[in-house]
Amino acid sequence: MLFSIDRSLKTSIQQQLRTKIVSSVIDGQLVPGALLPSTRSLSRQLGISRTTVVIVYESLVEDGFLIAADRSGFKVNPDYPAEPSSSGPVLNDAVVVNWPSRFAKRPGKQANISKPADWQSYPYPFVYGQPDPALFPLPAWRECSRQAMSELAMRDWSSDAIAQDDPLLVHEIKTKLLPRRGIFVSEDNILITAGAQNALYLIAAQLVEKGLKVGMEEPGYPDARNIFDLNGADIEPLPLDEEGALYTNGAAACSFLFVTPGHNAPTTIPMTEERRLEFISKARQFDQILIEDDYECEAGYLDRPLPALKSLDTEGRVIYVGSLSKSIFPGLRLGYIVGDRQLIDELRALRRLMMRHAPSNNQRTTSLFISQGHHDTYIRKLNRIYKARRLMMINALDKYLPGMRQGSNFGGTSFWLKGPDGSDSRVLAREALKNGIVIEPGFPHFLDPRKHLNYFRLGFSSIADKKIPEGIRELAALLKL
Repeated sequence: MLFSIDRSLKTSIQQQLRTKIVSSVIDGQLVPGALLPSTRSLSRQLGISRTTVVIVYESLVEDGFLIAADRSGFKVNPDYPAEPSSSGPVLNDAVVVNWPSRFAKRPGKQANISKPADWQSYPYPFVYGQPDPALFPLPAWRECSRQAMSELAMRDWSSDAIAQDDPLLVHEIKTKLLPRRGIFVSEDNILITAGAQNALYLIAAQLVEKGLKVGMEEPGYPDARNIFDLNGADIEPLPLDEEGALYTNGAAACSFLFVTPGHNAPTTIPMTEERRLEFISKARQFDQILIEDDYECEAGYLDRPLPALKSLDTEGRVIYVGSLSKSIFPGLRLGYIVGDRQLIDELRALRRLMMRHAPSNNQRTTSLFISQGHHDTYIRKLNRIYKARRLMMINALDKYLPGMRQGSNFGGTSFWLKGPDGSDSRVLAREALKNGIVIEPGFPHFLDPRKHLNYFRLGFSSIADKKIPEGIRELAALLKL
């Protein structure tokens, strides 16, 4: 039997059967002209509805894989093009190119945030930046996707947009998302990117040269630091206090300052209004550019968050980076840059060389999702749930890991913890994983990771409420607290 059905899979029976038949035809297991089992026979063998088999067979006839033969059932299309020969040169392991000697950059050597690829299978996934799929309004997204796939809508986005973005998405960002952060700009000031990381890479590739100084919060966002480092920047650490990043003497020598004023990544400390005004004033005094990553800005549910740093900018000195992947789902990979029109024009030209533009169908679906109010409804729902989970986290942390959490009044979806002196969060993470607990070691967030091995982060966006107390209790047991 070439075909089988795995009922444990999330894919539908119809999809599984179609995939197996297509694979068998393409791989040559079913040769041109081969007769397939009758619909009645195959449905009986697989224990599935005959209607399902009929639907699959007829769809494959329509797509040219099968033909319906009179009185003899369904056959593989005799005219189906044969696959080219798979024979060809075989890689000779004895002939080895010295690839490392040719690498202009070594991103693989950088310290990065990591988590198991199968983190969802663990009972206590305290991972950051990942959604709880049970909370997402899938029917609403599916309906927006259906609307985006209509024949009329496809005329708008199915052709190559070259370097342009979906005007509907740009409009929604301009009129709905940015004003809430105190930002009022024109369409020419907005560029859609493949997520916030792509935005940061574009900015660094366009503006950062070898030897330029970039100020970064310490601790800070490791992906941003790695991007700037990869482009030749010298990183100047900006220490934190309870008001956010400090503008130090070293900061005055920087060409660019990367900050997360809404709430620091990873400590979640918000930058006060006084500190923001100081950064704006100093940037003007020393002719600097501020790069603001306003990640997770919608999760400020404890108090009304301050407007973005960009809202204080009257000279075009702040480049604002936003993420739709954070507020909708990470796999969407959509973000945006807000900046001076001259900068946006050049970044658009650079993006064209890299990827032309983000997928237009995803842009259109997202614009519909926002315009029809689903995004707002989803954010309100998440914030209600996150507020409750945060309280559960506080109670559990204070009970089982007293004194380890670092305070913040922002909200967000994670806690930054300082383990006992001399402890190593890498070792803790390995031991925790053996017990079904996923945590995030904090050392990649520091410029000198070796001095801060006892820090770690616990996210609560993707863990079920009832799992929070017992997961923290199990973690405390590993720390012998």
